[in-house]
Order: sequence, then C-alpha cells, then structure tokens
Amino acid sequence: MTPEIYERMLTAVETGRWPDGQKLTEGQRENAMELVMVYQAKYLDQNEHFSINKLGELVLKSKRDMREELKLKAQQRGESIARFNLNNDTKTPEQDK
Repeated sequence: MTPEIYERMLTAVETGRWPDGQKLTEGQRENAMELVMVYQAKYLDQNEHFSINKLGELVLKSKRDMREELKLKAQQRGESIARFNLNNDTKTPEQDK
C-alpha cells in the first residue's frame, strides 16, 4: 500500500466517507480500519494518542503522557513548548517594541 492510499484509507475511516463523498458500508469501514492499523504497525513508528506499534499492539497514551513526551523532545532539541496568553489585555514584551 502506498502512503497516498494509506492517507485516503485513514481519512475514510475518520470521516466515514470515501474521497468522492460516498458513505462507507460497515464492512468497508472495518476493512479500511484493519488496513490502516496494519500499515501503522508495519511502516509507522507512531507516538500519537491512539496508534498501533510495530508489534501490532494498541498504544493508548493519556494527555499527561503526551505532554511529557512532547516536553522531553523539545528539551532534547533545545526548544521550548510555545505558550500563549489568551488574555487580550496583557501585552507580551515583543508587542511593546
């Protein structure tokens, strides 16, 4: 399966529709989901909230686990996680320039 077909299958499973807009039958959805899971297990080393690892096992991560993993990766690259102030009354030092 090519990466393009994988992306189409993934979108079909997520939306319940084929790229042309037709609705997937229950059988088609089950088959597409199985293909996506097999592709993820074989070709992708995913670290998303829900994925299949290379051993074919379901990987579920909590928000806390994901946050810690992203923080660790950012620190290893010498970066920091972007933080935004949602209060419009407070200006950042960059805005005062």
